Amino acid sequence: MTYTPNASARSEPFYELRDERAAHAGHFADVVRRLHEGRAEHVFPGAALAVVLHDRLMLLHGSGRFTYDAKSEGISGWTVWDLASLTKPIAAVSMAMLLYERGRLPLEAKVAELLPEFAAGDDPRRREVTVRMLLEHSSGLPAHRKLYLEHTGREAVTSAALRVPLEYEPGTHYEYSDIGFLVLGEILERQAGERIDAFCQREVFDRFKLNFRYTPHPRMNIQFPPTANDETWRHRMVQGEVGDENASAMGGVAAHAGVFGDALSVARFGALMLRGGEPLFRPETVRLFTTRASAPEGTSRTPGWDTPSAPSQSGTRFSPRSFGHLGYTGTSLWCDPERGLVVALLTNRTWPDTANQAIKQFRPALHDLIAEAVERVKS
Repeated sequence: MTYTPNASARSEPFYELRDERAAHAGHFADVVRRLHEGRAEHVFPGAALAVVLHDRLMLLHGSGRFTYDAKSEGISGWTVWDLASLTKPIAAVSMAMLLYERGRLPLEAKVAELLPEFAAGDDPRRREVTVRMLLEHSSGLPAHRKLYLEHTGREAVTSAALRVPLEYEPGTHYEYSDIGFLVLGEILERQAGERIDAFCQREVFDRFKLNFRYTPHPRMNIQFPPTANDETWRHRMVQGEVGDENASAMGGVAAHAGVFGDALSVARFGALMLRGGEPLFRPETVRLFTTRASAPEGTSRTPGWDTPSAPSQSGTRFSPRSFGHLGYTGTSLWCDPERGLVVALLTNRTWPDTANQAIKQFRPALHDLIAEAVERVKS
């Protein structure tokens, strides 16, 4: 049986996954059981999990509900989630890869040459920051700033991000930075001549029938699991709108957060990357953007992705060539080229607030269970 995402999808192999869920349900019984236990242990109210092995859909399962209220909406494999920082590889890095292939985004280009206002001020180090450093989180910019407290609107938030001071010498220190991706987003949009949402919708999401979108329609917001009960800034339940505050202040469209999607689409995007990216990307581009950087010392980052470290949220069994990414709301995507394995886990672990950190123990253990199930499939 062949799975196609919808009736309008094309029939080329790129768009298809062989649906082998029924044949391998027994192999993944422990995985499904553990997913259900996650809600019972209050790791998250709900979760959706998709597992793809060599272009075969092995598992697509939803567990739990939108909230811990027993009367709230149930989760399915098709539930659409706030993907949080999975926006970075799915949208921003995809856009960067396409612009790179078109000769419009050299990775060694100086940010100050592309964004002259980035070099404003008296810190000469800013002129040394490159596009590659933004992608690899080694630009020297800090992890986060609450820009939304003082600025509203895309232009105001972006302008403030371009003025955030460096905290480290460029290229010498790894610091996962949303600020760096805000700067990157401005570069991408100027080089493309259009906003990231319009570019990605046309060039990536719609082109390959991936169920991704920025800022779902307000009338549809009850169809999405809530991510938080924001009592400090928005003073309302955050549902069907991006949870990240800086992205929210930008109208929901940013390079670091804002994309919504379902588990299967996230897994299909991972499968695309494992296949070498064709026909969307060139194989050599995928290798470049998924290969771990050699500097700074101790980094686990590629240009736009993470790789397994010790300890890793991918667990203990993914190969060193694996690449993946996490999202703050409890989302993740991990891809193992050696196994041909893709795992997409989407949750709203931040409901009702962000104090719950149990996902950090749950997620790697779940990935280990999946790796064990894959071994049973092969045996």
